[in-house]
Amino acid sequence: MSDTGPKFLGRQRTLVLIAIAVLVLGAAGIYSVQAFQRYQERTTGASAAALRATMPEGDRIVFRNTAMGEGYGSMAAVALDAPSGQRAVTEIPCDRVAERAGLVSCMKTRRGIPTTFENDVLDADGNLVETLPLPGIPSRTRISDGGLVATTSFVTGHSYAAGSFSTETTVTRADGSGYGNLEDFTMMVGGEELTAVDRNVWGVSFVSEDEFYVTVASGGNTWLMKGSFSTRTLASVLGNAECPSVSPDRTRVAYKKRTGSGAAVHWDIAVLDLQTGKETVIGLRDGFDDQLEWLDDGRLLFGVPRPGAVGDSDVYVIDARAEAEPELLIEHAWSPSVVRTAG
Repeated sequence: MSDTGPKFLGRQRTLVLIAIAVLVLGAAGIYSVQAFQRYQERTTGASAAALRATMPEGDRIVFRNTAMGEGYGSMAAVALDAPSGQRAVTEIPCDRVAERAGLVSCMKTRRGIPTTFENDVLDADGNLVETLPLPGIPSRTRISDGGLVATTSFVTGHSYAAGSFSTETTVTRADGSGYGNLEDFTMMVGGEELTAVDRNVWGVSFVSEDEFYVTVASGGNTWLMKGSFSTRTLASVLGNAECPSVSPDRTRVAYKKRTGSGAAVHWDIAVLDLQTGKETVIGLRDGFDDQLEWLDDGRLLFGVPRPGAVGDSDVYVIDARAEAEPELLIEHAWSPSVVRTAG
């Protein structure tokens, strides 16, 4: 039999395929090692944010630290009157964080096989009060003055910009009791009950221990809705509004207002005066995708991913008025929560 016969050619093809497979696996291994090294450098190197053992006393802004190095992804804080000053970085990792009423809501991802998600409710000293399971990827969290904890998780999908996603929003107390999944509430749009199976609820903002605002979506539409725990109802206020945030004086609600769709989706800021019904839109050149937080009665905070720096972000501040421009407030930060110790 000639060495150029079918069997020889078959062996050659097999050897070539094996060689290609070895190269591919080798490249994948090198990539994995390099990716792990980058992760190690990001999370264990010298941090750009100085580490401190104690949180600042008095009024402060709590957030997720995104400065690369030691303390990356952990809960951190700066004094409210010195947001660009030294930050305290804890050893408590959080994907989203909120603090109020002496409680901290720390939504987190526990990576493993399988990956799981949970919300740790902590006291103001960082001691664990309760761990509540989450059904999916952490997205939004808020705490009421009386200690109700609201969380929104992505059950499927990773972004509100996606054409198809599913969320679960629950309101509980630290002991796990509460009002459950808000999708089970009766929803009214223009006086008609919304019963569609594709309903999604996200982004709670508390008015009191009974009233709150939230986003409801169905059929490609979104509504700002006002809810009541005592009656277990949600009623539409206006359309095209997402992730509401009630002002400290309870006179206004700020939210995201959407233009475009798909890859071209863009959100501006809008503020609704609850007494007059007037909506003020604040156009943003680059848009944003976060739940707004009121710094005070006249200014808003929101997070923006830092361009070209995966996993890093900054917190901006903007006046709640038309034609205002955002300004950088806290570098390397995400999920801001304003804590006012005076109430």
